[in-house]
Amino acid sequence: MSEPAPTYKAHSNRSDSLLPPLDLAVETRANGDIHLHYNAPLKDFDPRIIPSFLDQAAQRGDKTLYARRQRREDGGPGAWQSVTFNEAAEQVQAIGQWFIDDGAQPGDVLLIITGNSVAHALMRLGAMAAGLVCCPVSANYALTGNFSRLNYVAELVKPRYVFAENAGALQAALSELTASDASLISDSAAQWPGKQASLQTLLEQRPAEEIRDRINASDPDAPAVYMLTSGSTGKPKAVIQTQRMLTTNLHQAFQMLGKLSGWDDIMLDWLPWSHVSGSFNLYAAAVFGGSLYVDDGKPVPGLFEETLFNLKEIALPYFCNVPLGYAALVDALEADEALCHTFFSRLKLMLYGGAGLSQPIMDRLQALAVRETGHTIMMTTGYGATETASGCMAIYFPTDKVGIGLPMPGLYTKLVPLGKGRFEVRLKGDNIMPGYLDNPEATAAAFDDDGYYRTGDTAAFHDTDDPGQGLYFAGRLAEEFKLNSGTWVRAGDVRTRVIAALAPAISDLLLCGQQRDELAVLGIPNPTGLDKIAGEKLDDPAALQQHPRVRAFLAEALAAYNQNNPGSSTAIRRFAFMQQLPDPARNELSDKGTVNQVTTAANRGPEIEALYAAEPAAHVVLPVANTP
Repeated sequence: MSEPAPTYKAHSNRSDSLLPPLDLAVETRANGDIHLHYNAPLKDFDPRIIPSFLDQAAQRGDKTLYARRQRREDGGPGAWQSVTFNEAAEQVQAIGQWFIDDGAQPGDVLLIITGNSVAHALMRLGAMAAGLVCCPVSANYALTGNFSRLNYVAELVKPRYVFAENAGALQAALSELTASDASLISDSAAQWPGKQASLQTLLEQRPAEEIRDRINASDPDAPAVYMLTSGSTGKPKAVIQTQRMLTTNLHQAFQMLGKLSGWDDIMLDWLPWSHVSGSFNLYAAAVFGGSLYVDDGKPVPGLFEETLFNLKEIALPYFCNVPLGYAALVDALEADEALCHTFFSRLKLMLYGGAGLSQPIMDRLQALAVRETGHTIMMTTGYGATETASGCMAIYFPTDKVGIGLPMPGLYTKLVPLGKGRFEVRLKGDNIMPGYLDNPEATAAAFDDDGYYRTGDTAAFHDTDDPGQGLYFAGRLAEEFKLNSGTWVRAGDVRTRVIAALAPAISDLLLCGQQRDELAVLGIPNPTGLDKIAGEKLDDPAALQQHPRVRAFLAEALAAYNQNNPGSSTAIRRFAFMQQLPDPARNELSDKGTVNQVTTAANRGPEIEALYAAEPAAHVVLPVANTP
């Protein structure tokens, strides 16, 4: 069951000549802490988003800024509906002027419960122009029968305005929203006890000197956005993000990867704008002059087909997704030569975030790239958190290793030793949050005595003798747990290795074992991969998962993994597929498509009990010795 050696390592990367020099400063302190930073300073930039956007509009004119497909009557993808830089500049200022005329003051809050759309982008920029603080929430908060999380956020941020583009579809949530004294902005009528305004009314407002004066007087260090944490280990916190924080992060990335990225060219992206990774692209297009096409596909069965439809039409210089999306993409690229040709035709950079990308997936992608272009494609990560604006560490140097890279300019990294070559990651820089909204205790706990933000993540060097090869993710401290023996389990590290070992059978997993004697796994099936393993396509998911070849593959893969990871804190003794896919409405799946380990474990008690039953049920797979 050993993985074949990658076939691409001998090939040069088509982007190597566009990478900046590696200029890393490394200092080991007497207490064992390792400090890293990039020697070259961050180049000068305007710390405000709206003036930068208006400068781009003056230069780009009729270039598309944002676009999203309309839907056909049958629900399928239709033509693109777009807005140019000139149109957007006029409409953003019109929206801002409307807020001013309505009496809005800097610091008032706009709660956005709308998914990615052209109107959402214009509304967010327009509110920022008027000095309002935007708080976008996940669509899952408003599309389920339980609106407690939505009301919790409303009570926390106290919005003066609520933007729900399609209020009719959100009527159930709006009826229970504890912000009835706020003004509702929508493109459709809704039952709402307070004041309502149509989106068209805002767009038709005539910009005046007031909005231009407010843009010019904007404070880059005032709150601009409240971004919510995932809430995977409790109620979400509202991270205060300033314009300086956001623009610092944008320019960190652009200085290192701008020659490769599509931030000033063309982008296609599905990542939700309620999350920092998606918001980065929204702002990047406006600040750097790019065209952002909203992808209504997602890396889940039944929705990823739209992403593939879009990728067949749009050749990208830069592609961004989560590991789950890349797992689905590589299956599709291997099966569709036309898609593969278009995908690699202009591609210079691939980015993944949200979790570690398995080496086998990366190897397959690069093998396809070599077949199509004769070169590998630069693969990078955007490691960061809501508290760091977005990704602030990256791979910006030649490598064939999966990891989280090194700090970008303007970021100072402290690595606190945890033993056995592992470090807690702490960060400082202008891209770090000032704190959490109305939560001084959590804010104080988030920073150490030197002012470094405690990420709660751990990392390790690929090569302790050569830090320039970068760091790799070694798990979240909050997700680590003890077995009954008292042995600590590094859940994130184990998860990454098991996904790689069981590829392509699963796309993600829940690692079980807290207060147990041994580790077990509930896996999320990858239907395309299972079809390959079974050697046939079955419409019945249960029959596919229990196919003899699938069970044999899993048993042998687990045995091979355990041979290389024999300790009680790493070996997997039992496996079963999840009976139902993770439910976003129960906070089991993040907006990035990864499993919330703590929440999902709490929700899956019966499945976990069945997994550990004294007599294993028929659906449970046990590792066996490798067959010759």
